[in-house]
Amino acid sequence: MIPAFDVESTGHKARADHVLIACVLLLTGVGMVTLYSASYAYGERFFGDGLYFITRQLLYAFVGLGAFFVASWINLEQLRKYIVPLVIITALLCLLPFVPGVGITKNGASRWVKVGPATFQPSEMVKLVLPFYLAHIFSKKQDRINSLVSGVLPPALITVLFFFLIYLQNNFSTALFIAANAIFMFFLAGVWYRYFISGAVILVPLSVFLVLTKEHRLRRVISFFLPEWEPLGAGYQVHSSLLSIGSGGILGKGFGQGTRKIASVPEIHSDFIFSSFTEEAGLAGVLLFYVLFAVFTVQGYRAAMKSNDMFRRLLGCGLTTIVSSQALLNIAVASGAVPATGVALPFFSAGGSSLAATLVTAGIIVNISRNREVRHV
Repeated sequence: MIPAFDVESTGHKARADHVLIACVLLLTGVGMVTLYSASYAYGERFFGDGLYFITRQLLYAFVGLGAFFVASWINLEQLRKYIVPLVIITALLCLLPFVPGVGITKNGASRWVKVGPATFQPSEMVKLVLPFYLAHIFSKKQDRINSLVSGVLPPALITVLFFFLIYLQNNFSTALFIAANAIFMFFLAGVWYRYFISGAVILVPLSVFLVLTKEHRLRRVISFFLPEWEPLGAGYQVHSSLLSIGSGGILGKGFGQGTRKIASVPEIHSDFIFSSFTEEAGLAGVLLFYVLFAVFTVQGYRAAMKSNDMFRRLLGCGLTTIVSSQALLNIAVASGAVPATGVALPFFSAGGSSLAATLVTAGIIVNISRNREVRHV
């Protein structure tokens, strides 16, 4: 359980964490440069325009940065009053990909919704709304947090609802990722361990069953454990990514000089963009990458833990974990440490809704750093 601070408040508001803000802006900028380099050849080959992806990403970045600054100032207590409508709206949005003429299906997955010329993934909104709901409900019910009926069951049911809504979109990896982060928030809130044991008895066999019922998931798992089984099939993407990462050396080949991005690594502009970044930036760039994400993570947790309000502590920790764990998962996939998942790299991967949602998430974390109270022990 997250500890409370036994301190005396002065009643003054702290300034926003400028280190955190600078880190977010740097990650966004480096991500844009990386995407431009990684996507140019792909965009020219398939869309006849090398700037196809970066122009769209810049538009979402412009909107996302505006939303970032709004989120950093918005009154979170006022927003809490609308959490139930937000949960309902988000759940309905997750159903829109199945509506003919509105939803978009690619490669057998119904994950996108079309709004005019733009598209977005409702699952990105879940990454914001579910942690917000969990932080709200756990802080509100601290006195009965371990009551099965009134404390544990309501947030568990909402988590399961979003899990299956995203799973039905044929997006099992994102559904599992969101559920895992939700379980982490259950732990932070102080839910008894016996509930986790009971949940594991149900969730582990269910997850195994869901993997076995889809051929592409099973092929990914087999290829992970037996890379030589299908080197030109399910294992080709990760194998190519490893070659790209290994070719970067200490200083990299230089911006725009990478060759693996041209045709060797599928989806190098999105899920496997880390391999393009590593090839061109080398070990030196990777170290910078890790430093930026480490600073973001530390400052995010620091902002959360300095708040004397349970809601903000849970929300800050939950949102920071969403961004940092997603980055670690993406890197683990690109480097062959875990089976391929299709989870984007925050701030870097092509995908406007992902970038915008990440920037709003970062804005709320900055909000928490701004609205903590300055204390004298």
